[in-house]
Amino acid sequence: MKNILISTGGSGGHVVPAKILSEHLHSNFNVFISTDSRGLKYLDDEKNDIILINTPKLNLNIFFIFKIFQVIYLVIKTVLLLKKNKINVVFSTGGYMSLPVCFGAKLLGIKIYLLEPNIVLGRANRLFLGFCNKIFTYTDNLKNFPEKLKHKIQIITPLVKKNFYEKREIKTENKAFCLLVVGGSQGAKIFDNVVKNVIVNLSKKNKIKIIQQTHKSNTDQLKSIYDEAKIENTIFDFEENLADLINQSDLCITRAGASTLAELSIMNKPFLTIPLVSAKDNHQFENANFYQNLGCCWIMSQKDFNDVNLEKFLNHIIMNKSEYNVKKNNLEKHNFQNSWNDINQKILETINEN
Repeated sequence: MKNILISTGGSGGHVVPAKILSEHLHSNFNVFISTDSRGLKYLDDEKNDIILINTPKLNLNIFFIFKIFQVIYLVIKTVLLLKKNKINVVFSTGGYMSLPVCFGAKLLGIKIYLLEPNIVLGRANRLFLGFCNKIFTYTDNLKNFPEKLKHKIQIITPLVKKNFYEKREIKTENKAFCLLVVGGSQGAKIFDNVVKNVIVNLSKKNKIKIIQQTHKSNTDQLKSIYDEAKIENTIFDFEENLADLINQSDLCITRAGASTLAELSIMNKPFLTIPLVSAKDNHQFENANFYQNLGCCWIMSQKDFNDVNLEKFLNHIIMNKSEYNVKKNNLEKHNFQNSWNDINQKILETINEN
């Protein structure tokens, strides 16, 4: 059996797809995962071997030259690790954390595959695009993608955990309108400030249930506000079984990380997305726009996300389900033929053929 190393790290946007890739590959490969310290918290339950590689961020400052030498050292260290573990294939989910692994693999002539979960080609993936075998993407219309290298694109359905496909088949009936609010792995304080006021107001005239992610330091305070208003609620800071919560909901308010939008999409849940304005290359807006063009979601800019606009939007959705139903039907059409096995077969075929 061949050995494959998946390079990841940083936020959940990189690590979650890496975990899903390991699920797809572990039956056919001995899987290793390399990550930096930040990525370890997402890999607590990971059964594969973990390799820690803390790559410095190459900001242009007085420490830049020192960091270059640090990366060179890590490339040499990685070459030795790749040899020691007899790695045959390297898979990178992007980010500067992947630099030593991809450079090391290039030096040893090891096959390199990239995954770009966003609709904008990331900077690290752009750097290695020239000498990778294939890049897995969710569309062939990526922003910043060089036309002459489009033959390297292998389109797959957005990666989500296997249990999302299983939960999708379980139908739920809500007596109350159920709103799910998730801030992504980096959180979203703005949701706490706006959503609670709107939900309390709307609950005076409508039966509402709220499922809301917040920072662990805020869970008790937020719960007490909803309890006092007699609103059924579930407040959480991190939930491994997010598929269960998505399945309970009617609508989700979220940022526009690729993994979260993929999970909502595969569960056929319409969503309102507020893209993170500080996201590199504006990739969150492009992620959201991909689904909006499919007629599956709504986008509200962060500057427009306030009590008045959110209450107006939610009131419209609750009172008039026709627009909501169109979005839901579009999601169901989009996901009709998507299955875990189809994606698994596509990934394995691509690796074996290229």
